[in-house]
Amino acid sequence: MQRDAGTDLPRTTLQLLFIGVLIASSCWILSPFLTASSWAGTIVVATWPILLHIQSWLGNRRGFAVAVMTIILLLVLLVPLYFGISAIVENAERIPQWSQSLTTLPIPQPPAWVEGLPGIGPPIAVHWREIAAAGREDLASRLAPYARATLVWFVAQVGNVGMLFLQFLLTVIIAAILYANGETATRGIDLFAVRLAGPRGKNAVHLAAQAVRAVALGVVLTAGIQSALCGIGLAVAGVPFAVILTAAMFMLAIAQIGPMPILVPTIVWVYWAEGTAWGTVFLIWAIFCGVIDNVIRPLLIKRGAHLPLLLIFGGVIGGLIAIGVIGLFIGPVVLAVAYTLLADWVSAADEVPQPV
Repeated sequence: MQRDAGTDLPRTTLQLLFIGVLIASSCWILSPFLTASSWAGTIVVATWPILLHIQSWLGNRRGFAVAVMTIILLLVLLVPLYFGISAIVENAERIPQWSQSLTTLPIPQPPAWVEGLPGIGPPIAVHWREIAAAGREDLASRLAPYARATLVWFVAQVGNVGMLFLQFLLTVIIAAILYANGETATRGIDLFAVRLAGPRGKNAVHLAAQAVRAVALGVVLTAGIQSALCGIGLAVAGVPFAVILTAAMFMLAIAQIGPMPILVPTIVWVYWAEGTAWGTVFLIWAIFCGVIDNVIRPLLIKRGAHLPLLLIFGGVIGGLIAIGVIGLFIGPVVLAVAYTLLADWVSAADEVPQPV
């Protein structure tokens, strides 16, 4: 007697085991490309409307539109790199002079307002006076171990720059492929979602795309506004390397760290170089620039996606903490899909006819 295939437990178990091994092997083989593919998919989903606008301007020629978008992505890498190298080349002769002048600068006593700060002011003023009384030689000996550690860390990070550059180029290549075949990829994802979860799966996929666009709009546009305002403050205050510092603050804002790691030492420099009046004005401007993202970002994200603001905020922060910068986009997508499927499942209970 022949057993039914539906009741053949060993066969079913082996089939599931084989499928699981096949999926795991595929993920393992493609693991070097997962980060670049995730970024490429996020970029393409977020900028797809821009591609369509460019395509319409170019007479509906997709190839030209893809070329324009690819060039824009490459410029995102090359332009900051160009400004950084140009600033270093232009100031190559000044850097040794600055280094030598630092050894002759006197260490001033702390301003009166420092000691007046509630709570933290008196301890800061005490340590400041100790450093000023010790002199430059003692300060140099204290900072020497930290300088060596910083140098070792910097040398260790040099090797990562090449890998980062390679990942960026790979992301641009994958994004160009997705730009050229976006409709085909969308149909495939929709069919897979319908096959997996029925008509609700397709709605969840579209909501996920809206969440990616909303987060991209909120994060990138907020970072641009915040870094631009900070850059204006740096330029007005006469801070050296304002362009490089502005670009660095933009990257920190994208990573959700914020511009304060650069603004704090800049505030100290402005107080030291320009005096108390300019330093206080720059301090107020820096505080304004440092907190403005907390107002702009939620409004932009809420405008782009019809989801609860708390859900989006939890996805952005939780994704960032869990898996890094890419989690800014993956976190809200996962929560948006889960929220949509759960809401549809709960609402389906009202459609079930009740027994009489």
